[in-house]
Amino acid sequence: MSKARLALRILAVVAILGVLTVGALLGSLALERRTPLSLPAPTGAFGVGRTVSRWSDDAAADGLAPVPGTRRELLVWVWYPTDLGPSGATDGYVPAELRVADERVARPPLPFRLLTRDFAKVRSHTTRNPELSPKQRTYPVVILRAGASAGVLNYSTLAEDLASHGYVVVGFDAPYRTGLVVFPDGRVIARTEENNPERCFEQPHARYGDPSVEACASRLLAAWTADIGFVLSRLEELDAADASSRFAGRLDMTRVGVVGHSFGGAAAALFCQQDPRCKAGIDIDGAPHGSVIQSGLRQPFLFLLSDHSRETDPESQRILTSVQSIYDRLPAETRLRVAIRGANHFVFSDDGALLKSRLVRGALRLFRKLGIDGDRQLAVTAYCLRSFFDAHLKQAGASRPEIPSPLYPELQVVD
Repeated sequence: MSKARLALRILAVVAILGVLTVGALLGSLALERRTPLSLPAPTGAFGVGRTVSRWSDDAAADGLAPVPGTRRELLVWVWYPTDLGPSGATDGYVPAELRVADERVARPPLPFRLLTRDFAKVRSHTTRNPELSPKQRTYPVVILRAGASAGVLNYSTLAEDLASHGYVVVGFDAPYRTGLVVFPDGRVIARTEENNPERCFEQPHARYGDPSVEACASRLLAAWTADIGFVLSRLEELDAADASSRFAGRLDMTRVGVVGHSFGGAAAALFCQQDPRCKAGIDIDGAPHGSVIQSGLRQPFLFLLSDHSRETDPESQRILTSVQSIYDRLPAETRLRVAIRGANHFVFSDDGALLKSRLVRGALRLFRKLGIDGDRQLAVTAYCLRSFFDAHLKQAGASRPEIPSPLYPELQVVD
């Protein structure tokens, strides 16, 4: 056999093996997409109920709406304690009516669908619209903000865990700034590009802390914090409503926590600086912006960080300097800064549980983008959130919680 023929045969075998490998990978991804999956189970004693509804604000315009004078409206998700335990009646991760409208508008092309989960196959641990548990007369409230343009449903694991420990957790999506908002009436409103926080850094040589970046972030955060204020005011109205309301007289609005991830963490810090209704706050790996950097905070506050041990670039150092500025102004007994070794900034959401394929996980580990398993990062994060809020919302006057635990060796207190 000639060398040319041998080379052609080798190339043919390599090509066939390549096609078979790609086919096997695509088949594996397609099978995984259709495989049922449940979110990590809540760890508390309560079952978890969930409601979703549209709230509108007739008194104020949405400052980020493309048409001036547009009224603020939000898609509001509430997770709360119930006496119903997990059963076959648990709700889907995304309610069917919202999922259908979402897929109608934003159905990705087939190759990209193979890299995501089929949300129809993902199960939550919530029951739709059950009664609030009577085991306590009132429950503390936690406001939950998503990162950047993500929907708050992406943080269901953290919300469900807090609710199972006796909190009413309220998250919301806002038109024109959340990536896609699907209302129960079928309307779908996408984020406008000028409201994407990442655009603040798209100018040539733009860096964190630059005046242009801060002006851009401040414009967005003014609306984000106003949204939180509106939600708290509406919750106060619900708590004072007649007995027909599920939450009438059941919300302890003197014990309110605010937590957010990434840009939502920046909003949590700024809101707590501006509004005394916030009694304790948590910033999950968010770079602070605005007056809170210079003025500091009065409330107990936790900075929960991913693993920044390998980051030495100037911009990362500027962010850590801003965090330090706020941290130094907090009373020692009410401040806490904790890093999770191996944690990734983008895995604080349900992506940690829904991330597909061992191959994808392996690639992320190879490039040092995923130091610990996604489920584990969520478990450590949920532990930190409930420990901090338990200390400062349930135990009045408590000192700084001892969050480090032998059960969670990944935690490192940064003082």
